[in-house]
Amino acid sequence: MKKEYTIFLSNDKLGTTRLEKADPPMGVVFGEIAFTKMNIGYDFIKEYCNSNGIELATDYPEDKLISTRTIKQLTIKNNFGIEIKGVGNQISGMDSDGFEITIEGIPYPFYEEEFPNHVKEYNEMFKEK
Repeated sequence: MKKEYTIFLSNDKLGTTRLEKADPPMGVVFGEIAFTKMNIGYDFIKEYCNSNGIELATDYPEDKLISTRTIKQLTIKNNFGIEIKGVGNQISGMDSDGFEITIEGIPYPFYEEEFPNHVKEYNEMFKEK
């Protein structure tokens, strides 16, 4: 069974993710967001960012496509309540395709302890057959 992580925005539960994708050498994990409420999407994210002075990396209103810079009020915790801390985290996506959360710069050895399968998969790519 895959781990599930809880996403909080200003201490309110925003949703969950499995952080199923990774770039281990960079200390990066990312994954699809399953929002807790149906009304969370482009409009909610843009309004939150505008109200809280969070810079947008990408914003295409006509396509409902958005990508944020780091949102300090956004936290991700494992099932033990331990926050997955990195140097930054962002949300990106669009209403029609869904949204992802990214956490960058998670330090080692914590990264390797929390995401051993991502590290193993990465190391397997370099083994000779």
